[in-house]
Amino acid sequence: MGRRAPVRGGERSQTGVRVPRPGRAAEQAEAGLPEPGQSEPGTAGTGLAGAGLAGAARTLTGPTEWGQGEPGSIYDYIRVAAFAIGADGRISQWSDRAAEFFGVAAADAVGADPVTAFMPREQWREGRARLERILAGEEWVGTAPYRDASGGEGVAEVYLMPGHSEGGSGGAVCLAVDLRKLRRIETDLAASEAVFGQTPTGFFLFDRQLRLQRVNDAFAAGIGVSPDDLPGLHPYDIFPRAEAERLLGALRQVLESGDPVVDMRFTGFAPMRDTARRWSVSLYRLVGADDRPMGVAGQISDVTRRQRDEREAASVRRNLALLNEASAHIGSTLDLETTAKELLDVIVPRFCDVASVDLYSALLAGEDTPGGPADGAGELRRVAVSSVVAGAAAVAGAPPAADAARVVGGTFCYPPRSPHAKALRTGRSVVPDSHPDPLVRSTIVVPLVARNVVLGLVQLSRAKGSEPFDQRDVAIARELVARAAVCVDNARLYRREHERALILQRSLLPPGNPAASGLEIACRYLPGSSGTEVGGDWFDVIPLPGNRTALVVGDVMGRGLRAAVAMGQLRTAVRTLAMLDLDPAEVLTALDEIARGLGDGSGSAQLSLGSGPSPFGQHQPLLAGRQGTPPPHVPEPADASEVYLATCVYAVYDAVTRRCTIANAGHLPPVLLSPGDDALMLDVPPGLPLGVGGEIFEEVEVPLPDGALLGLYTDGLVESRKHQLEEGLEAFRRALSGPQRSLEDVCDHVLSELDPHHGEDDIALVMARVHALPKDAVGDWRLPREPTSVARARELAIGWLLARGLDDLMDTTELLVSELATNALRHGSGDIRLRLLRDTTVVCEVWDNGYAQPRQRRAQETDEGGRGLQLVSLLAERWGSRRTPKGKIVWFELGLPQPPTARP
Repeated sequence: MGRRAPVRGGERSQTGVRVPRPGRAAEQAEAGLPEPGQSEPGTAGTGLAGAGLAGAARTLTGPTEWGQGEPGSIYDYIRVAAFAIGADGRISQWSDRAAEFFGVAAADAVGADPVTAFMPREQWREGRARLERILAGEEWVGTAPYRDASGGEGVAEVYLMPGHSEGGSGGAVCLAVDLRKLRRIETDLAASEAVFGQTPTGFFLFDRQLRLQRVNDAFAAGIGVSPDDLPGLHPYDIFPRAEAERLLGALRQVLESGDPVVDMRFTGFAPMRDTARRWSVSLYRLVGADDRPMGVAGQISDVTRRQRDEREAASVRRNLALLNEASAHIGSTLDLETTAKELLDVIVPRFCDVASVDLYSALLAGEDTPGGPADGAGELRRVAVSSVVAGAAAVAGAPPAADAARVVGGTFCYPPRSPHAKALRTGRSVVPDSHPDPLVRSTIVVPLVARNVVLGLVQLSRAKGSEPFDQRDVAIARELVARAAVCVDNARLYRREHERALILQRSLLPPGNPAASGLEIACRYLPGSSGTEVGGDWFDVIPLPGNRTALVVGDVMGRGLRAAVAMGQLRTAVRTLAMLDLDPAEVLTALDEIARGLGDGSGSAQLSLGSGPSPFGQHQPLLAGRQGTPPPHVPEPADASEVYLATCVYAVYDAVTRRCTIANAGHLPPVLLSPGDDALMLDVPPGLPLGVGGEIFEEVEVPLPDGALLGLYTDGLVESRKHQLEEGLEAFRRALSGPQRSLEDVCDHVLSELDPHHGEDDIALVMARVHALPKDAVGDWRLPREPTSVARARELAIGWLLARGLDDLMDTTELLVSELATNALRHGSGDIRLRLLRDTTVVCEVWDNGYAQPRQRRAQETDEGGRGLQLVSLLAERWGSRRTPKGKIVWFELGLPQPPTARP
């Protein structure tokens, strides 16, 4: 036949038991064959394991009728070929499978000698002897290499069985099986048996009719039934109806679609068990050759304990997430009520169903000792309540008779022997045994403790239908309340500091609307709506001699108590400098020196650049009309942490001349609204902020017509994160322009138009409307430097008073004018100028060109002079002197006489 194959094998006894030949294992190893019971590398656990399970399932389908059977057979998984050897020792029959298996056609095989055709020459003698014994009646099994029709090589196990023909002559029937595939099936079946029988997990097999065919011991033990009693049962026979329907639906789905179902959970009472169990089931379809469905294999595990552990782990994760959210959510503001509400937002309904927060009234009042009495019976106020239970009392824990405690803001006291008073007294959480509300199942009362001081308490309740609090919940509640207590204490300390700073700040601001000569004044001060810290904004209206008024608006950099204190220092310094009657530019220069002294540590305050709005880059457009002019470059300090900065605008208005002199130190420019015109920003040199140093401040003089409106303000009015500064200034100008309004209405209108858009910073606003003095309110004369001018000055003053009906002031005015005119003639130089002013008082001014300031001294009994200024000080309500560019002015002030009806 052109090809020979060696035949090696062992012997089988007459009983059919294989007797291995010595050396057969070595021959198989030499031929690359696996040991019996082993599968080839890379083939274990493949689809043949499923084939083995399918075969096992097929064997359990029960007896079938004769001539009928399941689709498919074992021959779909292994290669088997058969042929026959006649009595003459030659091949008498050759099947088609043998032709395909060995790659030899039937025409070439039939009639051929199998020994010479398939065995190598050196084994012909041994093969011939073996064939003779087989024909004599001896069975033989062995292995032989082969090459099939497709060119593939393999090893076949050949089984030769002696037989007899019809005539009684001998012969043999031969069966050849692919050894590798056979061993693979054996290995897969062994592995399936090992998994099915030895694993602690329950396994089961359902046929296509969805009835149990086979189960392992673990499955039977899980439901308390013998494995022999389960085959043939339906899921309804094992599990509760609802769970059996779920399992049947999953089985049908897997059988029809082939998609596995993994980790399906169901719970129920098995008929053979007294306790409810929780199972996890995974289902897989069993398929035969050509993907024919054979049934469903399943794996089932009792996950009752695992579910309990998972529930515990999930509870721990929820608690950790709750604590994490509490850390991020509670304390976002420094407000007591908001902090309490944030706590309830975190715990309701995630941790409890009803909760309330009560704080001591002393704490809310800002007292230094926020805690209550030692017996825990102090007065508390309800600051926050949250409930998700319809119909439950919104005041968990409030005394039934305390109707005031049923609303937020109500005050009440807990009875001394109540669990709540015990928690307040001891500072430890209490779990009451009962609750007056029938809808509440479990309650925890946890005190708010910070710095070893009890600030109040938090009550948490769970309604009927919820699980009661356990020890773990009590620990979580303590941790949550402890974190909230720190935030509440911080808010308390901040509120106390904030209120003190506000009191200090307001005490430094002018009360009401101050009066000024020739001006109608209206002022507004609004703290920032953010409620964080007080700022350093201030304003002031300072009356000056000669019917003049100083208008001041400033802004200290930074926020908080230190900024308020610094603002007070600057305001005091401005008032002191204004009393010296210095020019606006000189006042700002002196303030700059003071601020620099504070910044280098020689003063009593230091402010940091790290907080609050910076004047740099914010006050850029200083507009003249609608044109902007950026401020000059501001050098950065070497050490920003020790720089004290403030912006300020200082304006002096003279009611007699109706002219205003303005100087600016890095502040926003004043706004001017003249009658019949649109509002515009005055073109004032911006200057550098106070504290920078090295700047020469400039001042400008602006005439103000009668009825003109002058406004000074801080950046909080026009500046916001939501819009540019130019937009705020434009909105300010538009708010001022329009119909004529009273000054108070102008302030309210401006704030209503601008403040609701931001309110992020403090706002200071000073509005002044010019009212020209009557023409007869001023008397002004110039007298030559000669002795007769003193008498002339007396005559002019008396005549001016008589013309205005001020007869009661003639004697005093005549005496004091005589003294001042005499001093000007004796100690001054140049012409003498006399000016009388009538407004709310009568002011007399005597001008001369001498720079020597008058000085009041105590005259001795023997002195002939030196008593003139003493008379002025005794008779006048006020007096003083101030410098002028060409000399000085000495003045005194007398009050107007009261009308006759007003005299006592």
